[in-house]
Amino acid sequence: MTKRPKMDEELAAINKQVREMTDHIRKDILNAVDAVVHQDAAMAQKIIDQGDEVDDMEKAINSACFHFMATQAPVASDLRYCISVRKMARHLERMGDHCEDIARYAIRMKEADITQELRDIPYIASMASRMAENAIDSFLNQDQELAKKVWKADEEVDEVYRKVFEEEMQMAAQGDNPEICANLAFIAEHLERIADYATNICEETMFVLEGEEFDI
Repeated sequence: MTKRPKMDEELAAINKQVREMTDHIRKDILNAVDAVVHQDAAMAQKIIDQGDEVDDMEKAINSACFHFMATQAPVASDLRYCISVRKMARHLERMGDHCEDIARYAIRMKEADITQELRDIPYIASMASRMAENAIDSFLNQDQELAKKVWKADEEVDEVYRKVFEEEMQMAAQGDNPEICANLAFIAEHLERIADYATNICEETMFVLEGEEFDI
C-alpha cells in the first residue's frame, strides 16, 4: 500500500473539525431545549449569539476540503469523502439554525406557565442529539450498522413528534393556552427536522462506502 502521510494528516484534521462542529451542535440542541424547560432567556440568547461560530465552522471545513482536493491529487474515494464531508457540514449548520429557532421560542416563552405542556419535547431533544453524534460516528468510522441504527431511531422520533404536534395543536384549537401550545408544537417540529438531518448524514456514509447515492 502506498504511503500517504500528508494526505492522511489532512484528512485527520478535517475529521477533527467535523467532530468539533458536531459536539457544538449537540450541546446547542440540549441547551436550547433546556432554555425552554427552565425558561432561561440568557442561555437562549447565548445560542443565538453563537450562531456565527457554527457558520464559521462550516466555512472552515469547506475550505479544508477544497484545499485537500486542490493540492493532494486525491483518488476517487477521497473525493467522495470530501464531497460528503462538505454536505455533512451543511447539514450540521442547518441543525444549528433550528437550535437558534428553538432558542427564540424560549425567549418568547420566558414568563409563560409551561410546566404541564412540555409533552416529551426533552425526550425528542435527547434522541436528536444522540442521533447527531451517532450519525457522525457512523461516517467517521464508516459504520453501516450504526448508520442504520440512526435511521431506525428517526422512525421513533417521527412517531413521538407526530403525537406531540397533534396534542399541542389540538389543545391550541381548544383555546387552552393556544400560543404556548402552538410554540411547543413548532419546537417539536424543529427537533424532528434536526433528526432528519442526522439521517441525511448517514446517507453520506453509504455514499462514501458504496460510491452512489443511497437511501437507507
